[in-house]
Amino acid sequence: MAISMTPPAGAGQFLAGAGWGGAEILPLAGDASFRRYFRVVDGARQAVLMDAPPPHEDPRPFIHVAEYLTGIGLSAPAILARDLDQGLLLIEDFGSVRMRETVDADISLEPSVYAGVVDVLIELHRHAPPPGLKTHGLDQWLEEVCLFPDWYCPAVGLDVDRDAFLAAWREVLAPVDAQGQTVTELRDYHAENIMLLEARQGVDRFGLLDFQDALVGHPAYDLVSMLEDARRDVTPAVEAEQLARYIAQTGQGADFEAAYWALGAQRNTRILGVFVRLWKRDGKPHYTEFQPRMWGLVERNLARPELAPVRAWFDAHVPPERRSAYWENFRP
Repeated sequence: MAISMTPPAGAGQFLAGAGWGGAEILPLAGDASFRRYFRVVDGARQAVLMDAPPPHEDPRPFIHVAEYLTGIGLSAPAILARDLDQGLLLIEDFGSVRMRETVDADISLEPSVYAGVVDVLIELHRHAPPPGLKTHGLDQWLEEVCLFPDWYCPAVGLDVDRDAFLAAWREVLAPVDAQGQTVTELRDYHAENIMLLEARQGVDRFGLLDFQDALVGHPAYDLVSMLEDARRDVTPAVEAEQLARYIAQTGQGADFEAAYWALGAQRNTRILGVFVRLWKRDGKPHYTEFQPRMWGLVERNLARPELAPVRAWFDAHVPPERRSAYWENFRP
């Protein structure tokens, strides 16, 4: 089911009350949730209208995290106006220069741009998380990763041992959980959620989006989210360099790299299930285009010695023809 990009019924009145009466409302984007975004143009002024319709969405977490991020010196959109009853926000427009397309167009920029977004995490992780965020730990990781047996496996005709799946993941993830959840986890930190703000410098140059689901989590989670991106291939040398640089600059211990690979495997396996759910439940089949890349990341994760119990489960339950090969020429 395609997302309608007709502006919400109350948009005109909301904008008029915010001092943007008569502004043009142009479709900008939808995403994997019910949220929609529109560019608002009034002469030389531009802003973004976020439609987060209740009861499906609640804009208050976005506001809370945005104000926290700007308060610690990072670039989140300023909140220009709000109507919480309608789920409408008018926010600062970060423009159209997105990290993903910029780096894809000029791969020579990849090392410096990825260094910059890792610097954002280093700065973020120097600050205590804002109050009120939920914790992202073992129970949540196990619940999330079950999207694979619950959605992916039935879609490709597999009947698998879910209990053994959970036991293998618990063995891998329990030591990571024991390291603790200590930092703000933006949760969806990747190249399509970063805008490049050319008029700003340093970490301010990177405009942050889509952080309303932020949690208190492990410092490796957002790092692996960025460096093992579901939507673009990060050069392995760049990933290795930025992983090593993050560890050196934050003083992480010897167990951090093992956590990085384990959480990468958890996240990538979960996403395999998420993309099938978006297709089957939400009528968004284009997400299946990313499955071959996701399998490449999962196979790479499973090759790590830390992932041996999970690798053994996959070898026993998911044959090669139901992995990447299934999706290579798949058209729903």
